Amino acid sequence: MILMALDHTRDFFGSAANPVNIATTTPALFFTRWITHFCAPTFFLLMGTGAYLSLARKSTGELSRFLFTRGVWLIFLELVVVRGFGLQFNFDFRASMLLILWALGCAMITLAVLVWLPMPAIAAIGLLMIAGHNAFDSVQSANPLWVILHSPNILLEGRLFDAYPLIPWVAVTAVGFALGPIYRWEPARRRAFLLYAGIAATLAFVALRAANIYGNPFRWSTQGSAIFTVLSFLNTNKQPPSLLYLLMTLGPVLLFLRAIDGRTPAFLRPALVFGKVPMFYFLLHLFLIHALAVIVCGVRYGAVHWMFESPDLANFPFTRPPDWGYSLPVVYAVWVFVVASLYPLCRWYAQVKRQSKAWWLSYL
Repeated sequence: MILMALDHTRDFFGSAANPVNIATTTPALFFTRWITHFCAPTFFLLMGTGAYLSLARKSTGELSRFLFTRGVWLIFLELVVVRGFGLQFNFDFRASMLLILWALGCAMITLAVLVWLPMPAIAAIGLLMIAGHNAFDSVQSANPLWVILHSPNILLEGRLFDAYPLIPWVAVTAVGFALGPIYRWEPARRRAFLLYAGIAATLAFVALRAANIYGNPFRWSTQGSAIFTVLSFLNTNKQPPSLLYLLMTLGPVLLFLRAIDGRTPAFLRPALVFGKVPMFYFLLHLFLIHALAVIVCGVRYGAVHWMFESPDLANFPFTRPPDWGYSLPVVYAVWVFVVASLYPLCRWYAQVKRQSKAWWLSYL
C-alpha cells in the first residue's frame, strides 16, 4: 500500500514519459514503476486468502453474501467516489477508467460464487486461468464483454477505458483463496511451502521469460547495454497481467510472506497501521496527492483549472499544465510526505474501528 502511493504520486507529479518504454526510459524511472508492480497482485492474492481465513468466524453463506455486497460497494466506490473525489476532481464523466477497485469488486463477486466449490476446483480454476489466458492474446476484439474479461480497450464511444481486464485478476483471487488453508498448517510446514512455492514461481518466470515463447504478449530483446537488456527482460505486461508478470511478482511475494511468517520486523510495524484501515488509506491518499498537485499548480502558474479537467482519455486523470512534471527526487519527496501525513489519520481511524462494533465500518 505504501508502494502504491509511490506510483500514484509519480502519475501526478512525474514527467509524462512512459516508464516502461525501453526506448525512452531510464533505469531509475523504470524501477520506480517496476517495484510498484508488486502491489496489485499482492492485493488480489491476499484478498482471496483473507476471505478464506474469515471462514473461522463466518459460514460459507455469510462469507458469500459479504463478498457480494463488498464487491458491489467497491465497484460503486470506483465509478463514483474514487473517480470524482480522488482521481479527477470532477464529475463530468467525459473520460474515465475502470481501475483496481473495479477489478477487486468484480473478483469479490466472482469469489462469492466460487466459495461454494470444493477447494481443489477453486485452485484448479485459478491456476488454469493464470497459465492459459495468454493463449488468447491474438484474439483482438472490441466486443465489450471481451474487453472486460481479457483485452484492455476503449468502451462507451471513447469515454471509458478498461485497464483491469478480469480473467487474470479473478484467477489470482481464486489462487489466494486456495492458499488460505496453509495458514492453518503448523508453522514449519507452512514456511516450507511458501519457500518452495516462491522459489518455483520465480524460477519458472526466469525460464519461461528466457525461452521467449509464451506467457507475455511482448518478447524481450537484447539492447544496447546490459542494464537495458535486463529492463527488457523484466518488462512484462500488467494490463492484462500476463503469466510472466504474475510469476515475476507473486514468486517474490510468497518468499516475502515466508520471511515475515509469524513475526513483523520492527521496521515494518508502522505499516501495520495502514493495513488495518486499507480503504480509508486508499481513498485519502488519492485525494491528498491530487490536492497537493492543485496547490503546487496554483503556486507555480497562478491557476489550477488544469487539475480539474479531464476532457478525454489522453488527459486522464487531469490535464497537464505546460511543462508540468518533476524529477524523481521530487516525486519521492512528495511520496514520503503523503505517507507520513496519512499515518496519524490512519492510526486514529484504526482505533475507531477497534473500539466500535458498527457493521458499516467493515466497508471503509
